[in-house]
Amino acid sequence: MADLKKQIASGKIAPVYFFQGPESWLKEEIETQLKASLFPSESEAALNTMLLYGPDVTLGQIISAASEYPMFTEKKLVIVRQFDKLKKVTGKTESQQQEASLARYLANPATFAVLVLDADEVDKKELEKSPYKQLKPFQHDFPAVKHPDVFAAERAREAGWEFDPDALKTFAGYIEPSSRLICQEIEKLTLYVTDKRAERRITLDDVCQCVGISKKYNVFELEKALVGKNLRLCSGIALMIMEQEGQKEGLMNIVRYLTTFFLRVWKLQTPGMQQLSLKDTAAALGMYGRQEYFAKNYLDYARRFSLPETERSLRALRDADAALKGIIQSPDDKFTLLKMMQEILG
Repeated sequence: MADLKKQIASGKIAPVYFFQGPESWLKEEIETQLKASLFPSESEAALNTMLLYGPDVTLGQIISAASEYPMFTEKKLVIVRQFDKLKKVTGKTESQQQEASLARYLANPATFAVLVLDADEVDKKELEKSPYKQLKPFQHDFPAVKHPDVFAAERAREAGWEFDPDALKTFAGYIEPSSRLICQEIEKLTLYVTDKRAERRITLDDVCQCVGISKKYNVFELEKALVGKNLRLCSGIALMIMEQEGQKEGLMNIVRYLTTFFLRVWKLQTPGMQQLSLKDTAAALGMYGRQEYFAKNYLDYARRFSLPETERSLRALRDADAALKGIIQSPDDKFTLLKMMQEILG
């Protein structure tokens, strides 16, 4: 995505973009950047941007909209949201005609239009079918955020800010892995910290106070209790986290955090992993930048837990996730948590 942003910033704007993936916030950012590059003012952007929705239009109607000359300006922007849910046409012949119309347009797109086709995540097999296969040269993927700590650190750095390592670890442990939520929380954090100090640094105190995390009952402290194999303390901290954040959301955050924790431990228990340099170890664990600071902790954790304990913990977390989703029956979320902790440390 960084390369795409640079291209647009340098004025290299393509006539067609096909955005595919669940991270709508990041796609909207690119669309905003396109507007700023194409139009001299917000009012002109509003007048010359056409927003369509897949369920309301056919492929042919999209091509017709992109082919119409703009009013009063040299360029127009056509954005089609939910492109993966296009209005169906009747008959195979009409469908083939519309696909042919798309192929002709892509071979010779209008010089006065920028067409953005925005789809949610499309199955890989579907991407090999029409109309997606014709759009491969224009495709840009926006996959779900897998490592919220890495994503948050990069976004903060883009804005000129740095997380302290413990602040980043705590922030990533509580935030849902969504670009929209992460970016919104970072914006709140930076506004909050700007009023406190000139130094562009985000501390653990800042995260706890602004995001609303207890310094005593958080995943950072939960991890310490877990490594100490203290079942009673782990359960108590986890219950307090659920009390603060809401039963289900709190449990989801705990399950997500501990799954990442034990997957990293499991990776380090693979033969040969412990012989890597600290930097290579951090990279293998998906820890970059200032998060590398914590890689040495995981080397210690991998020695504290045996491989059977790690695998048992991952099975317990899988079952807790299934209970949260209603796949496995459970009386309530507290029972799910306590059962999970018992299976991990009992």
